[in-house]
Amino acid sequence: MKILLIEDDREAANYIIKALEEAGHVTHHASDGETGLAMASSMDYDVLVVDRMLPRRDGLSVIEALRTDNVATPVLILSALGEVDDRVTGLRAGGDDYLTKPYAFSELLARIEVLARRSSPAEAATSYQVGDLTLDRLSRKVDRAGEPIQLQPREFRLLEFLMKHAGQVVTRTMLLENVWDYHFDPQTNVIDVHMSRLRAKIDRGKTTPLLHTVRGAGYMIRE
Repeated sequence: MKILLIEDDREAANYIIKALEEAGHVTHHASDGETGLAMASSMDYDVLVVDRMLPRRDGLSVIEALRTDNVATPVLILSALGEVDDRVTGLRAGGDDYLTKPYAFSELLARIEVLARRSSPAEAATSYQVGDLTLDRLSRKVDRAGEPIQLQPREFRLLEFLMKHAGQVVTRTMLLENVWDYHFDPQTNVIDVHMSRLRAKIDRGKTTPLLHTVRGAGYMIRE
């Protein structure tokens, strides 16, 4: 899942980002409303997590501007303002859910996942298969021809994205935006390093390679 967090409290933002990434999600961050609005308008996200009180432009104004521009990405509002009228105002501004501070991260994560499921019914698929390679998103298990494959969290996200787009060319830009933080330099070799490790784990010793490099374009996983 790809999430944009718009939060000006640096300590709170770092905590949320770390926890979301440990849960397997790509998380981008904006520390003020104007920057958050620009990012939410120009990039595709599964969920926006928006603090209500922000510098430069408040959270409700950001949400209203997005809805005016027909950006339908689901929004979870975070706020210390927890009265009924405050929640109603946030929802009427275009928010899809409202979570009052302080909160437990487990609840934050659960609400994000619910919003993502509501907006993306196609994401209901819980597993992918390409040839004799299978990936289960719920148990986070991968195996090929019945043999389990141990992957690091980033390798799992990389393989999941490739299998979701099986038979299609996946560009470096697509991988940087969906598997890594978008701040990475497109010329970095981080993709090549991880792709090499992933190829060694799923193709080494197999007669039929599944992971292919499409020269000058990107990568593809196919039979």
